[in-house]
Amino acid sequence: MKKIKIITDSTSYILKEYAEKNNITVIPLSYYFGDEMEKEGFPGEFQEFFQKLENSKLFPTTSQPSTGNFLEEFKRAFEEGYDEIIAILLSSKLSGTYNSGVLAKNILGDERISIVDSEQAASNLRFLVEDAINMTKDGKSMEEIVKHIENKKTKMHVYFTVDTLEYLKRGGRLSTFQSAIGSVLNIKPIIQLKYGVLDSIEKVRGKNKALNSIANKVYENVEKISICHVLNLEEAEKIKESLEKKFPKAEISIDELGPVIGCHLGPGGIGICFY
Repeated sequence: MKKIKIITDSTSYILKEYAEKNNITVIPLSYYFGDEMEKEGFPGEFQEFFQKLENSKLFPTTSQPSTGNFLEEFKRAFEEGYDEIIAILLSSKLSGTYNSGVLAKNILGDERISIVDSEQAASNLRFLVEDAINMTKDGKSMEEIVKHIENKKTKMHVYFTVDTLEYLKRGGRLSTFQSAIGSVLNIKPIIQLKYGVLDSIEKVRGKNKALNSIANKVYENVEKISICHVLNLEEAEKIKESLEKKFPKAEISIDELGPVIGCHLGPGGIGICFY
């Protein structure tokens, strides 16, 4: 049985303990606050960033890992005795992370490496990584794992909403005028991740209506749900309780969003990832 290394990036928001237990390499994306650069960490390490975001007029910019980062990790994995590598990464339409991984593979010219564009982010990316880990433990081949992920990623769904339009405005996704009108009318956008792209698909008045709209998009035979939030655990727990009653057979968790994804939603942002 071949020894397969699983690599992902920090926007999967996998718990540090899970990554260490399963020997997953998590390559961090970076963010800049003015001239200060930090690497995105693990869940449990994000509160200071979001408090800074709330109290600053600056908006962070994000940066993908370099090709060199991937080269280093690929070489290390082979040196540690792994036979093959599968890197499952943030949607290529949201970041250049996937392209950095592909370039590193091409430089090495090594067909023992598979780079997968998840077309997903956050908990859905985590779900794919967890599947890959479970399949390696079951002795599945690299080809079988990649085929499974390529198939499954098309059946996943992500919907988010925000507490305030301020961070969508700061990130350039809304004009100042749209933000001002939306705030007066208490408009909350429903943001969908589909085919790897984030898009506003609906606008409703009031946070509760937005949350109800998102919850109603979860289909009956759902297997896994994650409520993703930015410093909004209390609301996430209420949604979890409601979804547990509605979908008693589903596995439901709560996950934190980190700086790279969460800065666009801002504190109070919340959403659901499911398949």
